[in-house]
Amino acid sequence: MQHMMYLNLFERVTRIRTNNSFVYNDTIFFSVPRQLVARAIGENGKNTKNLSHILNKKIKVIASPKGIEDIRQFVQSIISPVTFKNIEVRDNEAVLSASMQSKAAIIGRNKRRLLEMQKIISDFFGLDFRVG
Repeated sequence: MQHMMYLNLFERVTRIRTNNSFVYNDTIFFSVPRQLVARAIGENGKNTKNLSHILNKKIKVIASPKGIEDIRQFVQSIISPVTFKNIEVRDNEAVLSASMQSKAAIIGRNKRRLLEMQKIISDFFGLDFRVG
């Protein structure tokens, strides 16, 4: 129910309809087509600042992936500024490789961020996700 409220508010503020929102690391992400990202953010970040003020949460607008070939850029835009070396898709699984410090940041305390990312990757790509 809360995600429906986020989507409706996003549409009212930006005048862009999207069906993709999720929460990662206490930040609300809205995924829109690549050509609409700048319009959704607004001039000087006006729309995202407005949404952030209303919801009292961090807001990020990212480009929707077109397919499995966009998985690297999609994951990087979510976990930024944390970086990783590579993401490899094998069988029905996406395996992310990163330095020890980055792995810790990606997994999070009590695996909270890892579980959030697993759900996001499953929803968008239908793949299992793990950090290797």
